[in-house]
Amino acid sequence: MINSKPFLKWAGGKRQLMNDLIARLPNSVTKTKKIATYIEPFIGGGSFFFYLNNNYEIGKSVIIDINPDLVLAYKTIKLHVKEVIERLENIQKEYLSLVSTEREKFFYLKRMLYNETQKGIDYAHYNPNWIERTVLIIFLNRTCFNGLFRQNKKGEFNVPFGRYVNPKICDKENLFEVSKSLKKTVILCGDFQLSEDYVTKGTLIYLDPPYRPLKQAASFTSYSKEGFTDEDQKRLADYYKRMDNLGANLILSNSDPHNSDINDNFFESLYKKFFIKKVRANRNINSKGTSRGSISELMITNY
Repeated sequence: MINSKPFLKWAGGKRQLMNDLIARLPNSVTKTKKIATYIEPFIGGGSFFFYLNNNYEIGKSVIIDINPDLVLAYKTIKLHVKEVIERLENIQKEYLSLVSTEREKFFYLKRMLYNETQKGIDYAHYNPNWIERTVLIIFLNRTCFNGLFRQNKKGEFNVPFGRYVNPKICDKENLFEVSKSLKKTVILCGDFQLSEDYVTKGTLIYLDPPYRPLKQAASFTSYSKEGFTDEDQKRLADYYKRMDNLGANLILSNSDPHNSDINDNFFESLYKKFFIKKVRANRNINSKGTSRGSISELMITNY
């Protein structure tokens, strides 16, 4: 029995939509509690991936993301979780022993180290630097303002310090569970189209791309330096159609343009042959991200 959950807090996470996602699983999956192959080409924090691993028997998983640091962290926890935990326990002990002003200084020193060492990381081949990099990612995520992971155009982490009294930097038990969930998982860095080689009839694919921005909601933008344009959304729709032709079962989530423009039928046009449903979600609803409200989002399935 695995009991894993995301090891990072990720902007646009799907925990609040979990019931809607579960309700849209194929009948064959619901009845048998088995998934032969599961693919998630925009893994992010992986809420749905971890839920499925906890509750279903998955033969093989493929997770992909375009963010190299995120992929590095997944790979490192899969293979070297004990070393990651040891380093996190040390950094947690040091951080929690500091007073507030010292913690802030400590945070910015680690953020600077994370950004300055980025160019020297070999993302293609494992080396001991991956452990320190993963520790920094988790530490910054657990101690920064609002627990966001956000990068600027240079790929630098730019979220300010968060004033938490007793943050849980090292969740030892969960990291071991995450590592278990990843044992039979192929982890790839790159474009969503990398997944095509793994798709066969009956494969379950969940697509959670960077949401298309609403006019008044900058919070729907990408949290990596690469961005995701309308042309990328169209490429994704073409991919969706190709995978449908292969017999895959597809679930896709995205923003609902009707929240800001009732005449914007962008997704209705792209996915007109499929099943489009609106669900409710609490999201930031202004450009500063300081106000939250219930808005509709789209879930699109081919069954």
